[in-house]
Amino acid sequence: MAHVNSLAIDPVELGTGPLTDEQVVAVARDGAQVGLAPDALSAIDASRAVVERLADDPIAHYGISTGFGALATRHIPVQAREQLQRSLVRSHAAGSGEPVEREVVRAMMLLRLSTMATGRTGVRRTTAEIYAGMLNAGITPVVREFGSLGCSGDLAPLSHCALAAMGEGEVHDADGVRRPADEALRDAGLEPVTFGEKEGLALINGTDGMLGMLLLALHDLRQLVDTADLAAAMSVEGQLGTDAVFAADLQALRPHPGQAESAANLRTFLAESGIMASHRDPASCTRVQDAYSLRCAPQVHGAVRDTIAHAQSVAERELASAIDNPVITLDDRVESNGNFHGAPVGYVLDFLAIAVADLASISERRTDRFLDVARNHGLRPFLADDPGVDSGLMIAQYTQAAIVSDLKRLAAPASVDSIPSSAMQEDHVSMGWSAARKLRRAIDGLRRVVAIELLTAARALDLRAPLQPAPATAAAVAALREYGVPGPGPDRYLAPAIDLAVSAVADGTVLEAAKKATG
Repeated sequence: MAHVNSLAIDPVELGTGPLTDEQVVAVARDGAQVGLAPDALSAIDASRAVVERLADDPIAHYGISTGFGALATRHIPVQAREQLQRSLVRSHAAGSGEPVEREVVRAMMLLRLSTMATGRTGVRRTTAEIYAGMLNAGITPVVREFGSLGCSGDLAPLSHCALAAMGEGEVHDADGVRRPADEALRDAGLEPVTFGEKEGLALINGTDGMLGMLLLALHDLRQLVDTADLAAAMSVEGQLGTDAVFAADLQALRPHPGQAESAANLRTFLAESGIMASHRDPASCTRVQDAYSLRCAPQVHGAVRDTIAHAQSVAERELASAIDNPVITLDDRVESNGNFHGAPVGYVLDFLAIAVADLASISERRTDRFLDVARNHGLRPFLADDPGVDSGLMIAQYTQAAIVSDLKRLAAPASVDSIPSSAMQEDHVSMGWSAARKLRRAIDGLRRVVAIELLTAARALDLRAPLQPAPATAAAVAALREYGVPGPGPDRYLAPAIDLAVSAVADGTVLEAAKKATG
């Protein structure tokens, strides 16, 4: 993967306040540059002075002059402390499996750097600067899929990042080439760091991996729930449903904010629909009410929105946190604590996986109604050109169903599991990293399910001609066609059309076209 050209993206300066989720996405996904504000460097220097003052104290201080975890009772002499930090990072860089995505590693490194910039960790400025330098040079440590229990921080993933800062292990360079870390650092003009007291520990003791994946997920889900509203509007329209149930006064009787927002989107997307106007007369439409998957779209989509809002509030509190153990307090004490436990983040990652599964489930049900001649109100079986000779979109729904079934399994919470570790010192863990990994897979599945609903609804709206859809839904259909997704006709190789629809959802093309048409 080529390094993203970040020249047009505003740089992110750390130490001027908590990061925003937009800044994390800009660095992780778009390659924005990072820097350390003067106040951050001063805070880093001040906390480092505390660590150095305590380094010669005959009283043991965890992480400065002791071992770690179940080995914390051993006092480490001064001459062995550099080796202590190297050994910590090397031994904890114990991940296994395939490398995780570049954007996840970059988010994780940025969030750890953000904690360093608070001045609560006791690292030296050179250690913070190597992380900034690696991010700006597009050097991405190879972090493995498995290894974090989500407690004592995302230990193994963060250790692989710290290992690269030492000039050990492997990285992907700015061009995506996998190389030894020392070579990539040298070519970027960066010097590997030799960690002093506490520094290795400070780099691996945080929730940065799971938080980074949460922030990326929230960014994607905000777009996907809007796109799901659009898909639902196209399905209601294509199945000759009614928009009367989306009226603001009806929604206000149950004042959930997400529900109100989704209903407002549905009303906007369906405004001025010729198809809906054709059957508003009670004499021409005898249906009293639509199926739940159509009628209850605001309630389900709205609950997803409210879950996203709750997860966002947790993410914002986590972004404002300084997570390390031990931590340098505001009055210069070095104190052990439990703030590294990933429960707050792990819970909302699991909540979101449940919401994602249900949003995909209702989308698949709307798609299925289009294909059943007994329920699609005058459309051809499976929207096929010549039913019997052609199968139409029959198997596209199978693909949706397979994904939805997978999403239901992924909705099983990871955060209710716990496996004791470190000789029972770390006897309750969050599994937040695992929750984040499965949420990423779930979001990919949701994107595919919603894309297939859009593809199906677009074909149905074409088949309703000469009746004209709403300006917004017509723009969505046109955007799909311009993207290369074919309209009605004899059977074609279907997988490429689905892939194109997925891409048009992922890059926002369809949603933006519909929004533009609404003015």
